[in-house]
This record gives sequence, structure tokens and C-alpha cells, in this order.
Amino acid sequence: MAQTRLFSNLELTEGRLHHQPGSVLGATALVAGTTIGAGILALPSVTLPAGVIPSTIALLLAWLYAVVSGLLIAEVNLHMMRQSGVPTLGFLSMIELTLGKGGSRLAGAAYLFLHYALLVAYIAQGGEILLSAIAKLSAFIPIPPVATMATHLAAIPWVGTALFTGLFGGILYWGRSQLIERFNNGLVAIVVMSFLGLLILAIGQVQIEQAIFQDWTALPPAISVMLVALFFHNVIPVITTQLEGDVQKIKRAIVVGSGLPLLMFLLWNAVILCSLSPDIRLHIHDIQGHFDPLKLLREGSSGNVLGVMVAIFSEFAIVTSFIGFVYGLIDFFQDAFQIRTHDSKQRLSLYSLVLFPSLGISTFNPGIFLTALDYTGTFSISVLGGILPAVMAWKQRSLSVPPLVPGGTATLIAMMGIAGIIFLRQCVQQLLPAILIDTLSLGW
Repeated sequence: MAQTRLFSNLELTEGRLHHQPGSVLGATALVAGTTIGAGILALPSVTLPAGVIPSTIALLLAWLYAVVSGLLIAEVNLHMMRQSGVPTLGFLSMIELTLGKGGSRLAGAAYLFLHYALLVAYIAQGGEILLSAIAKLSAFIPIPPVATMATHLAAIPWVGTALFTGLFGGILYWGRSQLIERFNNGLVAIVVMSFLGLLILAIGQVQIEQAIFQDWTALPPAISVMLVALFFHNVIPVITTQLEGDVQKIKRAIVVGSGLPLLMFLLWNAVILCSLSPDIRLHIHDIQGHFDPLKLLREGSSGNVLGVMVAIFSEFAIVTSFIGFVYGLIDFFQDAFQIRTHDSKQRLSLYSLVLFPSLGISTFNPGIFLTALDYTGTFSISVLGGILPAVMAWKQRSLSVPPLVPGGTATLIAMMGIAGIIFLRQCVQQLLPAILIDTLSLGW
């Protein structure tokens, strides 16, 4: 019989060893749950100028890129487990063992930027939606002074970011792990139900003629946000351990686990874009900065019920993502500084280090949601999900490591090339002009 796994997960119970095989369903759910996050909220904003057909094709290609990248990480992780004999290797540890301290520092910087940028984005957008909800609810308050005060508070941008951070950051800080787990499970259930309800309601608003519009030249700016929405790579070391290094099970979990959110994204993107008035697209180029079609729907442009459903889905999708990324940064700093959360002073310092910088940036720039996601996709996902996996796989294949991804060196070059193009495009179009403007303004 051919060997299908590297090791067996064994658990000692009542003096006897019991085999605990990993569940493909559980691993698939973990990949899917990681992929489905607040990145979905940015998709209609960046895909609206291009149209449904171009953005659908781009999403499919972005998913293919994400799957290949994920399989490369699994390939490297499996080889490292064979080589070291250790069944559990974290994402950053794997990079350090493969590429040394230099690769580890680059990955650590990209990891920090990814988490802080996304927390900034989530606090800014979550605070805005929370303020909007307060303003709408205040209209139904029978006591005029209370309603007036709520309206005034809703007009102050920092109130929303502070309230969002204080409310949900406070729950994470004060809540016990079991309470947080139940809380998160309840939020996920709300997200799923509101998404299904939103699709059902929005289908009645769909205008099929809107799907015909195509502008392929407007597509490139959307690619980096698509890669953020499809990012699940940080949990691959977890599923390789859960599935005992079984290659076929790991492939299935990655492909199916990321494929289900892809279907969700495709439906969401098509329904939202086809629910908007044709007049909006005619004037999209006259709008300064980013245009958020979800904000328009939340304000009731296609009916109050649909607006409420969009608001519920948006807010709780942000909260579930916020929880995951807060914990991700906490784990990072715990490992880096050997901080233990059972010490109340260290716990307060840890949460302050994670939340206050994100709160400060989002407060001073409340409209940073789409910009933060764009920069995250460019400078973090292109490194963590594109360049580093290909470089690690290239180094290991020189040692005759069996590949999980076909195509040989050509595939690895293509992965690095695409990530490099995304990276350079952002530098040329945004960072370089900003540097030149600053230089000229100083008279250099």
C-alpha cells in the first residue's frame, strides 16, 4: 500500500494511544473561513469601472494564482517537515528555515504591514458603518435631546473609529476564549444568513443590461484587492499538520476551500454591480477618489430593506475579520517579545500595541479603507503569497524535492513575475509621483 501521510496524529487517552486523523472537511472549512473576510466589501468598488465580465475573468485568474501559491507553500512545508521531523512549522518559521534570517525579516515586515494595514482598513470602515447606523437609529428615538445628541456624535468621524475599537477591542481584551469563540461563531452565522438574504433581495434589483458593460483598461487597479480577498496562505501550515502531510487531502482542502469563497465572490460581484443604476457608471470618472457602491446601497438607493441587509453584512464581515487579525498580531508579538497574556500588565501592553496605532491612523484618515487594502495587496500579498513561496520552492527543488505544482521553473518564474509587476505598478503609479511632488515642493 502506498504511503499517504508523513506521520500520524496520536492522542494519549486513558493510557492508550488513539489515532486522530485530520478531517478534509474541517481543513476545507478553515481555508474557506480564512478566505471569506472583509476584503469582499472592497470588490464592487474596484471592479465597477471594469464591469462584470472583465472582473469575473480577473477573479478566476486571481484565484488560480492564489491556489498555485498555496500549493507551493504546502510543498515547502511538507519538505521542511520531512527534513526536520517536526510536524508543526509556522509560516514565518518555515521561511526562516528555508531562506535564513534575511528572508524571515522580509516576511516579518510584510506580515506586520499586512496586519496593521488591514486593521486600519477595518476600523475605518467599521466605524463609518457604525456611525451611519447610530444616525439612522437616532431618528426613531422619541426623546428629542437624545436623538439630537446621537445625530451630532454621528457627524464626528473619530467617534465611529473609537466606538468600534472600544467595543470590539474591549470584548477581545476582557472576554475569555470560550466566550470569544461563541461570539465569533454567532457573527459568522449572521454573516452567512445576511449574505444569503442580501443575494435574494438584490436579485430583484438586477438589471441584466448592466452585465454587458466592459472596460478592460480599468481592470489592473482591482487585481491587488482581489488578491487580498483571496488570501488564505497563513493557515496552510496548520492544515498540513491537521491532515498528517497527506498530499491529496491537502490539495483537495486548498482547492475546494478557496473555490467556495470564489463562487461567493463571483455571485456577490455580479449581483452588486448589476443592482446599481446605469447613471452611476456614466459619472464614475467624474468622482474624485474611490467610489463605494455599497455605501450607496446602504443609504437606500435600491430600497431601505436592501440597504439594511448590506449594512448588517458589511459590519459583521468586518468584525469577524477584525477578530482574526487582532489575534494574528497578538500571536506575532507574543513570539517576538515573549509576552504572556495571563499577566494583566503585559496583556494591556500587548493589546495597546495592536489597537492604538491602527486606531490613530484610521481616525486621522477615515476614508482609508480601499487605499489600505490596495497597498496591502501590493506590498504584503505580493511578497507573502507570490515572491517568497516561489523562491522557497525554487531553492528546495534544486535539492530534488518532488513538486506539488506542475510547470517546473516556468511556473515559479511566472509567479514571481506577476508579483513583481503588481509591486512595480504601485510604485510607479503612486509612490514615485508622491516622492517627486514632495521633492519639488522642497525645491530640490
